Amino acid sequence: MPYRSIEHHGAKDGVTGSCHQLHIDERQSLLIDCGLFQGAEVSGTKHENGDPQAIPFSTDGIRALIATHVHIDHVGRIPWLLAAGFKGPIICSEPSAKLLPLVLEDAFKLGISRNKQVVERYISKLSARTIALPYKTWFTLIDDERHRVRIKLQRAGHILGSAYVECDLLNRANGQRRRVVFSGDLGASYAPLLPSPRAPYRADVLVLESTYGDRLHEDRRTRVQRLRAAIERAQRNGGTLLIPAFSIGRTQEILYELEALQSDFGMTEVPVVLDSPLAARFTQAYRELKLYWDAEAHCRLAQGHKPLSFDSLLTVESHSQHEQMVGHLATSGRPAIVIAGSGMCNAGRIVNYLKAMLDDPKHAVLFVGYQAEGTPGREIQQYGPKGGYVWLDGERINIRADIQTIGGYSAHADQRGLVNFVKGMRYRPQEIRLVHGNLGAKESLKAALAQICDSGTQIFTHF
Repeated sequence: MPYRSIEHHGAKDGVTGSCHQLHIDERQSLLIDCGLFQGAEVSGTKHENGDPQAIPFSTDGIRALIATHVHIDHVGRIPWLLAAGFKGPIICSEPSAKLLPLVLEDAFKLGISRNKQVVERYISKLSARTIALPYKTWFTLIDDERHRVRIKLQRAGHILGSAYVECDLLNRANGQRRRVVFSGDLGASYAPLLPSPRAPYRADVLVLESTYGDRLHEDRRTRVQRLRAAIERAQRNGGTLLIPAFSIGRTQEILYELEALQSDFGMTEVPVVLDSPLAARFTQAYRELKLYWDAEAHCRLAQGHKPLSFDSLLTVESHSQHEQMVGHLATSGRPAIVIAGSGMCNAGRIVNYLKAMLDDPKHAVLFVGYQAEGTPGREIQQYGPKGGYVWLDGERINIRADIQTIGGYSAHADQRGLVNFVKGMRYRPQEIRLVHGNLGAKESLKAALAQICDSGTQIFTHF
């Protein structure tokens, strides 16, 4: 065999903590992603010192870490990986190389240390170890008397810089070759700003995400109409539309759609408040990396539109400004749209807005992304329509605000997109390993994939 085994250290029974180890032989391996556990999955790994994020496997012989994208559930454990003794390079796409220090500086401050000198040393070490790899370019990681191992990054359409990883493995002793593909997170079709992913030519083994393996997203026209309806409701009620969103990816997509609604449909401009310093930094990075936007976004730029810097967009920086904005919007009766993190409502400035507004029916919460089990976002999403309550910062908050979900804004491919990714391969996998999804999503996707794969294809949901 050109490789020995694949070991999953996270996202094998849930949707966070993505971390997969490709063992080339008894001495060498590659690590694909090293993400943070979140929500109920924070206990997904055990360690003798009680730290759920600590690395429970040996780093000896790991030749490289390949980061598919910079979401925290895919790269957030890198500080712990370095502390565990990992000495190899961190390989990612060129846009991800620019975004990674922003993400990991924030994660380092939240989880390890806020000491400025310590943070600077850490970021300096991280930058020195990072290799920015252009898309569609083979890069040789191992080339010895036993093996040749090359990788190639292809655009995944999930967030800016996201990639799926093709691993080309050659066993020199017997001439066997295998192509192992790690999907990372695949983007939804027709998402704003980024082109949809294209399937690889072949894969012998595919490690495939399954976050939305059991459902179909709304089409873009429908979700834009529902977003418009949510905004118009806020205008009528004199309330605030709260949109919990991850700082990178979802925030920029929603800003893009809001600008289009205001400029193309003649909607009365409602102030759009971006209350997240980190999201503001990522939005600026998105502007600087417009080379990687899709054709539609470039067309809008050519027509004079400003998708990520329109006139009604207000950015809140300082904590005092944030507190003033929360107080003002909670009581003023002035319609507004607030985008703030975290996306699952388990931390960040969105929590203060929720504490101030959830018990008032004139306000609304619009979920546009996946809410993991055990997070406040999932509880609000589940119990809010029933007039329930949620605990935030140890305080019980009744939910009287309008709670809505638009699945079409997910940055993840739905079941159709995941199936099409496999269907688009000229030579389809002999083995598919479904990760990054709950059991129901995996089983549903497995059934859908079985209809298009050869009878001999093995599809695994448990590891």
